[in-house]
Amino acid sequence: MDPEMQKMKEVVLVYLDRSGGLQKFVHDCKKYNDSKQSYAVYRFIISINPSDIAELDATLGNYILHNPLQAAQIFQSVCFVAIKTLSLIEQLQTEAQISILLKPTHLPPLPSYVLSLSAYPFNYTSQRFYMSEGIAIAMGTVTKYTQGARFLCTEETCPFSEGFRCIRVHCPGATESATVRTDFVCSLCSSPLQEDMKFRVLGDKQIVEMIDAKILNALKGYSSDKSHFRIQAFTVFLRDELANKMTIGNHYRIIGIPACVQNGLQATACIEVNSVQLYKPNGPSFVSDNFKYLLSLTSSSCWRFTAVLANIFASQVVPPGTYNTLKLAILLSLVQTCEKENADYLDLLVVTSDTLVIDRLLNYSLCLLPRGIRHPPSSEIFPSVSKDKHGTGSASIQACSAVLAKGGICYIGDLSSYKKDKLELLQSVLESRTTTVFIPGKKYGEEADQQVTISVQTNFWSFVDVDSSSKKHIQKENFLIGQMDVSLIPVNLVDGFGLLICNEFPSCRLSSPVVHHILKRAINPEAMLYKVSQQFRTQDYEEFILFARNRHVELSSEAESLIQGYYLASRRVRRDSIHGSTLSASALKILISLSKAHAKLSLRQTVLEEDAVIAILLLESSLTLKHGTSALCVAPNPVFPFDLSDENSLQQRDIYLMQCHHQLLKFIAAYSPGIHINTNEE
Repeated sequence: MDPEMQKMKEVVLVYLDRSGGLQKFVHDCKKYNDSKQSYAVYRFIISINPSDIAELDATLGNYILHNPLQAAQIFQSVCFVAIKTLSLIEQLQTEAQISILLKPTHLPPLPSYVLSLSAYPFNYTSQRFYMSEGIAIAMGTVTKYTQGARFLCTEETCPFSEGFRCIRVHCPGATESATVRTDFVCSLCSSPLQEDMKFRVLGDKQIVEMIDAKILNALKGYSSDKSHFRIQAFTVFLRDELANKMTIGNHYRIIGIPACVQNGLQATACIEVNSVQLYKPNGPSFVSDNFKYLLSLTSSSCWRFTAVLANIFASQVVPPGTYNTLKLAILLSLVQTCEKENADYLDLLVVTSDTLVIDRLLNYSLCLLPRGIRHPPSSEIFPSVSKDKHGTGSASIQACSAVLAKGGICYIGDLSSYKKDKLELLQSVLESRTTTVFIPGKKYGEEADQQVTISVQTNFWSFVDVDSSSKKHIQKENFLIGQMDVSLIPVNLVDGFGLLICNEFPSCRLSSPVVHHILKRAINPEAMLYKVSQQFRTQDYEEFILFARNRHVELSSEAESLIQGYYLASRRVRRDSIHGSTLSASALKILISLSKAHAKLSLRQTVLEEDAVIAILLLESSLTLKHGTSALCVAPNPVFPFDLSDENSLQQRDIYLMQCHHQLLKFIAAYSPGIHINTNEE
């Protein structure tokens, strides 16, 4: 035997002993031995730390990284000797029956080990380990493939006509026909080989389509990044224990071996995956100095910082001081984005006649998040099913806008442009935060129909054009005070959105500052029209929102009591004799979500009464637009009753909000007397 090969086998044994891999291997062998059943292939998974291997023997470390298939044969030889020496599996006859899958824990952090389909050259012939990352955009159902099979020579006098000498094992990137087919011949006598079907070993296989995360920039509809790049999806094969390890829409880092799969005349680049890891980028650990300075200047009031933030936000799109209520709601929705189950969602529905300005503002805002998706009207909002394009005939679930916006914002544009069935599906998703995909078994080669439930973890933004909606239907005449006509949209769908916002300007005209802003932008799109745009750049807001949304906040007992008191009082006040309370059951969740969002936006860790006051005023204003005014009787624009031009106007706003707080306490005391609220005797 080659001395170098012998040395590498010795190193393999030493590594398995030191790393605990030998103990795991013995345990796996015991399972096979206890079953008392003969298999054509005995499969073992061995975890490999390339750094530890390289320290023991650089040659073996290099072999594992650059010749993994040959390295697996070295491990195969060592494992066979161990089984025979220790009598671990009595049924095992030949070394060919052992299949070794090496799983590296990581790869060297060097560019040559990173695989990207958006960069050339794409070396899919090297058959070595690469690391790649991307978003799962399509997932097939789990099907079966042949892990290994036993073949016998048809010539009875040939030694290969019995025993386990002719074993075919799946290799990375190989198709099913490479493992089992009818034209194999004996390597000893050249007679045809015939498969012994009772020894075929089957495993699970799942085909996943992944794409570079850069695709998210292209799906925003607008971006300050002017660079051009090429994006191509790539196919990923998940086998056996890795099947169903991915969730559609998630971002993953994978380690695997690239290959090229031939399907008729079409060749597909793919990766045979060895390990899968969910990728969660770390958010910024700081905010810009200008935001810190602004926070210190406004520290005398719990309301001022967020007021100034909203006032100057998106000055690249609209003038400072305009659309303040909408901009505050946008900021609150942005910081209430995460990928956790049962998260606090905050959806926005804007009622406006300024569709162009509102569309620009919403589109600009969603670009501040990594996962801000503008839904193209020609595609589906929610996942759909199609036939797998790799020739398997199985079903493949395609991710759409709502799934790609996981942990972010899905902006679906004008709500009145969608048909009834789409609106009903949207309403169902807003209520349950899940969508169900039906897979007919007969159509996709399955014995039974399947239903796959997919979680939808995103905030939805949309708007309704009041001018176009008024032309499509006859307006109602029996409106309550403060109520707005949105009858073109189903009532339950409107209730599904957390906030209904009406922009400040009348439908007949835009304000003078907005008109001037639009004209100046049209003449010079790159100009900085306001000094505040230089002090608080788009990048600063991106970092601020990512920092704020990762903060964990807790409800204080005072804020909780105020929210509960308002909720119970409103349920009693907002009632009619036919339908009962017009306040939906989700209103309490929306209040808590708004309060937490305001605390996050204020960079606090505790939700105070002041946060709850803003949340209640925003929700009450939304409820007034939907159902008319109540006994609380808030102003048409309760959070920003007048322009914020200087410190004096901020002081006036604080006094006004304190009065609203006092009025709110009176409302709770009158209509929800069972709730105890601490009041200040100032």
